[in-house]
Amino acid sequence: MTRKFTGDRLLIATHNNGKLEEMRALLQPFGVAVVGAGEMNLPEPEETEDTFVGNARIKAHSAARATGLPALSDDSGITIDALDGAPGVYTADWAETPKGRDFVMAMTRTHEELAARQAPHPRRAQFRCTLVLAWPDGHDEVFEGVMPGQVVWPMRGEQGHGYDPIFVPEGYDITFGEMDRWEKNRISHRARAVEKFVAGCFG
Repeated sequence: MTRKFTGDRLLIATHNNGKLEEMRALLQPFGVAVVGAGEMNLPEPEETEDTFVGNARIKAHSAARATGLPALSDDSGITIDALDGAPGVYTADWAETPKGRDFVMAMTRTHEELAARQAPHPRRAQFRCTLVLAWPDGHDEVFEGVMPGQVVWPMRGEQGHGYDPIFVPEGYDITFGEMDRWEKNRISHRARAVEKFVAGCFG
């Protein structure tokens, strides 16, 4: 049985303002005040696990313990079948440079590794989002959302972020990078995880 959320304040364990605003809008109908980890001056814990759920748990429990508030965290990325599930939890790491994240570099690496393996088309891939809601007493609930699709080359579209310009979601012939932001947010892996979270904890 999923534990229900009964409080009036929820900490979102992220320093990403885009994610924070997205969650704030989604939770507005439930009368929940949303606060971000950045606003609480919380440090970003080191993500040492090799699974999405492991890293999401680190972030959620760290924030809940530090503040005494229930905390919701998200860990997400792209998994590509022909690369044995890579980059997976290392999705953002593939973009790291000394000057910040370079996702064009990350997408180029993805293409080159697929080409080196002569991976057949369609090159199946999934965007994955794992949400963990942790309470200060150590209890947590986990919700996972998956958007299946394929990766393509060359990059297409200026919308979105991350690997969006090379990902075509199932049932579409355009990339997330070519898709209207609101349409993408409606069908995305994060939207699917949030739907389960809302049904489980607020339903």
